[in-house]
Amino acid sequence: MSPQFWLWVGFAGMSVGAALILFIGKRRTPAEEADTIIHGLVPIIAACSYFAMATGQGSILLPAGPDAGTATRAFYFARYIDWSFTTPLLLLGLANTAMHSGMRRRAVVGGMIGSDLIMIVTALVFGLSQVAWLKWTWFAISCGAFLAVYYGIFVQLREENASERDDTRADFMRNAVFLSVIWLAYPVVLLFGDDGLGLLGPALGLGIIAVLDLVAKVVYGLMATVQTAKRVDRDLAEGKDLARGKVAPVRPHVAAAE
Repeated sequence: MSPQFWLWVGFAGMSVGAALILFIGKRRTPAEEADTIIHGLVPIIAACSYFAMATGQGSILLPAGPDAGTATRAFYFARYIDWSFTTPLLLLGLANTAMHSGMRRRAVVGGMIGSDLIMIVTALVFGLSQVAWLKWTWFAISCGAFLAVYYGIFVQLREENASERDDTRADFMRNAVFLSVIWLAYPVVLLFGDDGLGLLGPALGLGIIAVLDLVAKVVYGLMATVQTAKRVDRDLAEGKDLARGKVAPVRPHVAAAE
């Protein structure tokens, strides 16, 4: 399968996934509406990125590594633009799950998003670098920022999540582990792909990332949206609002219909 095949698969999958998330997502409370918008925007942004790459507007040609079979390699810069928007949104959605009863430690969320952006920008520079020691220094810095994101998820967010109800704690841990396992594969693919050691072919590298993207943005988005609806069902049934102690639907007639 060619690189173009995987890019068009990514575009089609993200487009369908965005439509599904926005269709099944409910908007009965402000928190639920925000969650639907966050997880709906993620595949929309990714679909734009894949469309740009599939049509040749999201990549440039760079010299290949000394051991590569070709003189040049396609560097897909659009994926880094995509990740700069979508991974902070996914972290924000995960933080909303962790602190379902109300966003409390905004500085922690900001720190995670800041570390995430450092990770992506330094990974971009890693991919662009031609000098070996500079390339691998940037890769190491990117991995360090990645560890900081994991610290924010499994230490700081988990501390806040500990005060939530059992079902919310279970949802957060399930989502955190799911995202973390998927995200852990990205630096491995970059390491062995054309931007790193060049051990993966262009089509295989693009195919793996396309599948990872679809799982992290569409499958996860659908899962998180359904979980949020269940938590809000519980809150509405108990007459609770997430922050004010009473139900405050965005659209009262929608909540009544639900």
